[in-house]
Amino acid sequence: MYLPSFDLKNKTALITGAGRGIGRALALGYAEAGADVILLSRTEEELQAAADEIRAKGRKAYPFPADVTSTESIKSVFAELEAQQLNVDILINNAGMNIRSKALDVTEYEWETIVNTNMKSAFFMSQKAAEWMKKNGKGGRIINISSVAGKTALRTGVVYAQTKAAMIQMTKVLAFEWGQDNIQVNAIGPWYFETPLTEKILQDEAYVSDILAVTPLKRIGQLPELVGPAVFLGSDAASYITGQTLFVDGGMTIHGF
Repeated sequence: MYLPSFDLKNKTALITGAGRGIGRALALGYAEAGADVILLSRTEEELQAAADEIRAKGRKAYPFPADVTSTESIKSVFAELEAQQLNVDILINNAGMNIRSKALDVTEYEWETIVNTNMKSAFFMSQKAAEWMKKNGKGGRIINISSVAGKTALRTGVVYAQTKAAMIQMTKVLAFEWGQDNIQVNAIGPWYFETPLTEKILQDEAYVSDILAVTPLKRIGQLPELVGPAVFLGSDAASYITGQTLFVDGGMTIHGF
């Protein structure tokens, strides 16, 4: 047999920032690929709506309102997962945010908020998930949602870019450390997609024109186009891939912006 499976049946994926945007799309896509999904977000109403949609697809959904910038909150989530005898085969670190300030205008509050949401949460979620995966002896997958901003200079702001570049390097080091435990760590680097985070900026026609000028496919990404790469990295089809960042960018990283 030469075609490995892209099926995620009998897998359980934990996705942060799963109430809306990229996280919600990944959660729904994973359910369609056969996975049960544990959903984390601060907003209970959005989580419940996503969970209901997953259940309508015939998969199990477990919504957990949680603040993943808090290590105590992360510990509480994993304690509850253990109490409910839930497994975590795949972790997707998707929680993220941005405050678009010029470097000279960045405040300490903005810096800490972006770093804690984008970077701190991803590291400590990964640490806890890896402990879990190592303990069960089966290994697992960790997928970090980085950004094109982690590779090339953009107008998204320096602090956001810092966190996304750090996520790419973190992916490499964790893959190096945890490979012996059969824990594969990879990242996805999206370009512009239509999400609540980008909704306002994509209303600026001049800005969109600049985006398309450096995007060979000449269009903004659609959320389902992130699902395929994420399913691939979580499936047996990616069983010999670790430490890599897959840019889903319509070819943008061929250029600069």
